[in-house]
Amino acid sequence: MKTNTLKFLAVYAAWVMLFALQKPCFMLWHHALMPTAGVGDVWQVMLHGLSLDLSVAGYFSVVPGLLILTETWCRGRVTRWIGRGYDALAALLFAVTFCLNLVLYGYWGFPLDVTPLFYFFSSPADAVASVSVWTVIVGCAIALLLATGVFLLMQKVEHGFDGLSPNGGRRIGRSVLQLVLTGALLLPIRGGVGVSVMNVGEAYFSKDMRLNHAAVNPVFSLMESLSKQEDFASQYRFMDEGEAERVCRPLLYTRSDSTERLLTVQRPDIYIVILESFSRELMKTRAVPNMNRWDKEGVFFEHFYANSFRTDRGIVSILSGYPAQPTTSLMKYTRKVNHLPSIAGTLNRQGYGLKYYYGGDADFTNMRAYLTGMGFTDIVSDKDFPLKSRLSKWGVPDHLVFERLQNDLKGETGGPLLRVIQTSSSHEPFDVPFRRLGNKVLNAFAYTDDCVGRFVAFLKRTGRWKRSLVVLVPDHQGCYPEHLSEFSLAHYQIPMIWLGGAVKSPFTVENYGSQHDLAATLLGQMGIGHENFRFSKDMLDRKAPHFAFFTFPDLWGLATQEQRMIYDNVSKKVMLDEGNGRHDLERQGKAYLQELYNDIAQR
Repeated sequence: MKTNTLKFLAVYAAWVMLFALQKPCFMLWHHALMPTAGVGDVWQVMLHGLSLDLSVAGYFSVVPGLLILTETWCRGRVTRWIGRGYDALAALLFAVTFCLNLVLYGYWGFPLDVTPLFYFFSSPADAVASVSVWTVIVGCAIALLLATGVFLLMQKVEHGFDGLSPNGGRRIGRSVLQLVLTGALLLPIRGGVGVSVMNVGEAYFSKDMRLNHAAVNPVFSLMESLSKQEDFASQYRFMDEGEAERVCRPLLYTRSDSTERLLTVQRPDIYIVILESFSRELMKTRAVPNMNRWDKEGVFFEHFYANSFRTDRGIVSILSGYPAQPTTSLMKYTRKVNHLPSIAGTLNRQGYGLKYYYGGDADFTNMRAYLTGMGFTDIVSDKDFPLKSRLSKWGVPDHLVFERLQNDLKGETGGPLLRVIQTSSSHEPFDVPFRRLGNKVLNAFAYTDDCVGRFVAFLKRTGRWKRSLVVLVPDHQGCYPEHLSEFSLAHYQIPMIWLGGAVKSPFTVENYGSQHDLAATLLGQMGIGHENFRFSKDMLDRKAPHFAFFTFPDLWGLATQEQRMIYDNVSKKVMLDEGNGRHDLERQGKAYLQELYNDIAQR
């Protein structure tokens, strides 16, 4: 076999080997998440992940193949430096994606995708706020060392053939052979010659999703998620458009013909408190005594679900009545979100004054652009506090944000008003100026619960309580208890409580709903039309369809009183199906998701 051919095959094989070795390292690092995994599981993970490794190794080998082809005609210093530069970049990409996937999986529970890039470029400080400085430094050092090792290995592989005798035959023949071999990389890259192309689902083989995630190549996962960021109209095509529209139509109910009125004030002062990472499971602990008291004093939504797993997605659901998506954050598409309806814009037309309070960076994840487009021209964020008040990695702790709101309210004489308060202290790393519980995580939630309690006491003390409606709603799926499976309904359940003097009497809402249903439910109580909130439904309207829709990276779920389902888009399997099964939730959920992406494409 000719020297160039051996060199090319060795480069390709080296990349395949490196990607394959990532998998046992990943499993060893996260052994606590896979306590029953044995040697056989490691072998299965490597075997089933091989197709993605072959594909990414193909991508990584295209440039070396073209360089080998070029060197057949003009080998020199320029091609050597290009080769070294490319190997350095490829090694760095290999190391960074491997380390990011290794670290972030413990926090997020899904393989690396474009999400951390979006967070990092919108606000680098907030993107790494959940981890310590030393963790970042050590992580960067390890990634750099790994990249250096991979670079030296690839250099050794490539230069290991320099001492061999040159290829025989004519250069044209050698060039044709090398061109054919390089072109043949299209087969592993694409995944063969069949109709379907390579996708993350090729690595899925087990009922244990952790093993499936271990088999996924992080570079491929990142590239695939990048490809899903723009062409919304081509994603999640489960059925023809006419059928999807027909199946989805009964789920989209935008009237409030028979709403049960729970408010005594038609135009109350509204305070929407967005609680960082609160879960329904948290209310089974002693960390949130106020929440556990208020669910009996106010309106408690018993079967309420988070739309997504991150704040930027949850805020759009809460304030715009728009479902979160499995593969992207709509907040970064300013042009599209500016065409969404909003609670703020609707209330502003009713004479409401608007203001938003957040102790962190309002530019993180493009949030300021979204809030401004929704009508919030007065936004209080970390930059509006003195430097000495920015005590945590996420900026200003919750108690100082509430104090700022309270001081502002003392000078407010008009009305009605809408104030949105986004908390941040109950977020990793859970460092708060409060010591009540020994468990650091629960202590952080206890701190935020106490801050909200003090704010409620302020409203009562100042006489504002009688005309107030306080809406307590988490920003996304909770983080307590840790490591809840994404195939567990408890992972998505969150509390929503309405309280205040504007609430007629204690009441428990048994109907199912999600964060994006807040808009129609709130406006319905105020007698305000919400026809432009296409996906939001009034949970207190007896005629409305009552269901909860929720998402996680490439998962979606649908829950009703009769049946609950979670569907994995990657493996194309139903992962959870509870209840009597009288309704075809799978078909309805697929139609709903397809219509959602159609709607995004048209905005």
